[in-house]
Amino acid sequence: MGFIVEMVSVCGAGLSCGLQARFVSESLYKEGDVIIGGLFPVHVEAPDVDLRSYRWLKTMIFTVEEINRDPVLLPNITLGYLVADTCLAEGTTLSAALALVTGQEGTVLGAECSRAPMVPVIIGDARSSASIVVADTLGVFDIPMVSYFASCACLSDSRRFHSFLRTVPSDAFQAKAMAHLLHLLDWTWVGVVAGDDEYGKSGVQLLLKELENTKICVDYLEFIPKSHSQSRIRRTVERIQSSTARVVVTFAIAPDIEVLLKEVVVQNVTNRQWIATEAWSTSILFFDPASSSLLAGTIGFALRRADIQGLGAFLAQLSPVKQPNEPFVKDVWEELFGCSLAQDWQPSSKTPKCTGSENVEKHGRIYTDVSQLRVTYNVYKAVYAIASAIHNMMACQPGRGPFENGECPDVPQLKPRQVQTSLNFTTPVGDLVYFEGNREPSASYDIMNWHIDESGAVNFVQVGQFDAAKGPGQELNINLEKVVWGGGWVPVSVCSASCLPGTRKAAQKGKPVCCFDCLPCAAGEVSNMTDSTECVRCPERFWSNTERTRCIPKVVEFLSLQDTMGIVLTVLSVTGATLTTTVLAAFFHHRDTPLVRANNSELSFLLLVSLALCFLCVLVFIGRPAPWNCMLRHTLFGVSFVICIACVLSKTVVVLVAFRATLPGSNLMQYFGPIQQRAGIFLCTLVQVVICLLWLLLAPPLPTESAGGELGARVILQCTMGSVVGFVLVLGYIGFLAVVCFLLAFFARKLPDNFNEAKFITFSMLIFCAVWIAFVPAYVSSPGKYTVAVEIFAILASSYGLLLCIFTPKCYIILLKPEKNTKKNMICLSNTLQKESWVIRCHSSLSVGHSRRHVTDELGLSLERPIYFECKLNEPMYIGI
Repeated sequence: MGFIVEMVSVCGAGLSCGLQARFVSESLYKEGDVIIGGLFPVHVEAPDVDLRSYRWLKTMIFTVEEINRDPVLLPNITLGYLVADTCLAEGTTLSAALALVTGQEGTVLGAECSRAPMVPVIIGDARSSASIVVADTLGVFDIPMVSYFASCACLSDSRRFHSFLRTVPSDAFQAKAMAHLLHLLDWTWVGVVAGDDEYGKSGVQLLLKELENTKICVDYLEFIPKSHSQSRIRRTVERIQSSTARVVVTFAIAPDIEVLLKEVVVQNVTNRQWIATEAWSTSILFFDPASSSLLAGTIGFALRRADIQGLGAFLAQLSPVKQPNEPFVKDVWEELFGCSLAQDWQPSSKTPKCTGSENVEKHGRIYTDVSQLRVTYNVYKAVYAIASAIHNMMACQPGRGPFENGECPDVPQLKPRQVQTSLNFTTPVGDLVYFEGNREPSASYDIMNWHIDESGAVNFVQVGQFDAAKGPGQELNINLEKVVWGGGWVPVSVCSASCLPGTRKAAQKGKPVCCFDCLPCAAGEVSNMTDSTECVRCPERFWSNTERTRCIPKVVEFLSLQDTMGIVLTVLSVTGATLTTTVLAAFFHHRDTPLVRANNSELSFLLLVSLALCFLCVLVFIGRPAPWNCMLRHTLFGVSFVICIACVLSKTVVVLVAFRATLPGSNLMQYFGPIQQRAGIFLCTLVQVVICLLWLLLAPPLPTESAGGELGARVILQCTMGSVVGFVLVLGYIGFLAVVCFLLAFFARKLPDNFNEAKFITFSMLIFCAVWIAFVPAYVSSPGKYTVAVEIFAILASSYGLLLCIFTPKCYIILLKPEKNTKKNMICLSNTLQKESWVIRCHSSLSVGHSRRHVTDELGLSLERPIYFECKLNEPMYIGI
C-alpha cells in the first residue's frame, strides 16, 4: 500500500557512514526511553486486512503498556514502540525495517535538526522469507530481531543470522513431529504441498529428510506459487485428486493454503486427510461451510497456547470514534463489519455505512477471539524478552558488565548489540524462555483436531502434544480416541497394502520402496511378521505350515498300519496267507485221494508253504523301518519266492521230461526222481541265500531319512538298498528262474489234457513276469512310502497269480467235483498219443513187478497198443502235476 516513503534526511555535516533516515508513514508510534520496533503483515492485499495479524500488532502494544505499568520490571524506564505494516512482501518488509531503525519523521526544534530516535531491536517478521532478508541486512549493524512466527530452520544458522532470535520453535522440530505422526498412524504414502517460499521449501526439505528414516514415501511434491496462478493451482489440486495417497501434508502459510482450498472445494476433492502446520492449524480465516466436509478431521500442529489476562478487553476497546486518527483502525473496522467509514459515502453504495458504535466484542470474529492465543502469545513473549534484557542491564554492576572491561550498558542510550546479551526470562504466565546455544526456545506443539459441529462451525480440539524436551520415542503423545476423522475412521494411506505374515515384500521396479508386491514365502520358508522383507528358512527337520507363518516338525512318513494303504495291503497279505493255508489244509485232508497223490503232494505242500511265506513277508515291509526289518525284508522275500519258483520249476521239468521220454527202457526219468527234485530246489534256494548273505554282510539295507513331499515337506523314512547290485541280483535271480519256468511250461502246454497243468503254469508265470517287469519303472518313479507299496503290490500280485492259477483247478475238483477225483481220471489220454502207445501214470498199485496184462486189466487198457510206464522202488512216479 506504499505507506513507507523513502527519503534522505541530512542531520549534521558529519561524514561518518550510517543508515539513511527514512520517513515512516501510517505507523503506530509511542515515545519512550527505549523504542521497540514491530513488523506485522496487517495488509495482505490492499485494501484487505488480516485481522489475525492486526491482533498480533495490538498484542505488542498491550504488552508494552502492561510492562510500563509494572513497577518492578522496568522502574524509571518507559518503553515506546514503532510498529509498521509489511504487506506480507519481502520488499516492503525490508523497507519498513530500515525505516524503523533510522527513525520516524524528524521534528524541528528551534533551528536544530533533531535526529529521529533509534530503534535498538525489532519484533518480527512473521514470515521466514522476509525475516531472512531483514536479518541479512540488519545483521551488518548488529541490530537484533526477535521473530514471533518465522520458523524456518535456515534461520538457526547463528553465523549468518547472529543477530536473529525467535520465540517460535524451528521447523526442524515440526518436521520431526510430522514424521512421528505419520509413522504412528501407518501412513506410508503421502502427498506434500508447500508454499513457494523459504518457509515451504525449507520445511519440505526437513520433512523429506525425516521421512527417509521412517520408510514413508512421498507420492508427489507440489508448490503453491506466490503469484497464485490459477492454472498452476488447478494442476496441483488435480494431482491431489488423482493420487492414491489419502494424506496431504502441507507446509505453507495461511494465505497460500486459502487459495489452494478454494480450488479443492471447486474440484470437490474428498477423502483426504489434511495435515496442517502451525501456520494455519488454528486459523479459520478461510474456513467456510462449503469446505467443512473437506476439512473435517484435519490434524495440525499448533504453537503452545496461553491465556493473557486483560487482552480480550483491550482488543474490544477498538473504536473509530475514540481512535479516529490511529492507522489501520478504519480498515479493520470496515473488514470486521462489512461497512464503510468513508466521508463521501453515498446511500446508493452497495456497502452500508458504519455507525462507529458496532459491538466489537460480540462481532469481532478472529480479532477478538482469545481462545487460541498461540502466535499472539509468541508476540507477548517477544516483548517480555526485550523488557527482561533491559531489566538485566539495569542490574549490571560497573566492572562486572558483559562488555569490554566489564562495562555496563547505558540503558537510555541503549546500543543494539547490548540487547542480545541477556534475553532469558520468565513470562507472567509462568513459562521460562531462554535463548542459549542456538538462541531458540525448546520446541513444544499442541496437536489439534478439527471438529465440525452440527451448525458447520469448526472447533479446535487438542488431542495430543509433541514435546522435544522429552526422551527419544516419548516426544509424541496423542489420544486417538479423541480424534474425529473426516470419514469416520482412521484413513488408510499406503501405496501397497501391508504384506501379511507368510509373505515377503518385493519392490516394484521403478517405484518407491513403499510400493511393493507381496510374494508368498517359498516352501520351507516362513515369515511371522507383517511387512517382512525376507522369508526365513526353517531349521532341519522342520517345515513351513500351509500359511507359511511358522515352522512345524516335518511329518515322518512311512508305510504303517495306521495308513489306509497299509491296512489294505495288510488285509490282502493276511487274506492271501489264509487262502494258502486253507488250500494246504484241504490238500492235507485229501492227501490220499488220486488227485493229490497224482500231483506229487510233497512238492505241492512245499509250494503252498513257500506261497504262504510270500504273502506273510509283506508284513515285514509295513511299519517303521528299523535295521532288523530292513535286512529281513528282501531276504525273506527273495528266499520265499525262490523256493516257490523252484517248486514250480521242478514240477514243470518232470512233466516235460516224462512226456518226452517215450522210448521203452529209457532211463532218463531216473535223474528226475524225488531226491533230485529236492536237491534242485535246495540248490536253487542256496544260491539266493548266498546272494542275500553277501548283500547283508557287505552293504546291508538300513533305515534312512530323506526329504519328500512338496520340496521336502516330509521326512521319508525308508530302507536304503545298501547295494544296488545286491538288490538287482536278488530280483534278477528270481526273474531268471521265472523266465526258465515260463519257457518250459510253454513248451509243455500241448501235452495230454487230463490234469496237465502246464498251461496253468504258463499263465501263472506269464502273470509273474508281467508284474515284475512293470514293477521296475513303477518302483523307480514312486515317491516315499509308495515305493514300498509298489513292491508289496508286486509281491501280492505275483503270489495271488501262482496260487490261483495252479491250485484253483485242483481245489475245484477236490472240493466241488469229488466224483472226478478217481484213478481212471488220473490217466492222461492224449489224442495225439493214442495211435502210438499208452503212457501210464504209475501209482501205488503199480510196481515194477506187475506184468503188462496186470496193468492193462487193472487200468482197463487195450493190449493193441504199446504201453510205457515208469515205476521205481515201489515209489509213485507221477507224470504230470
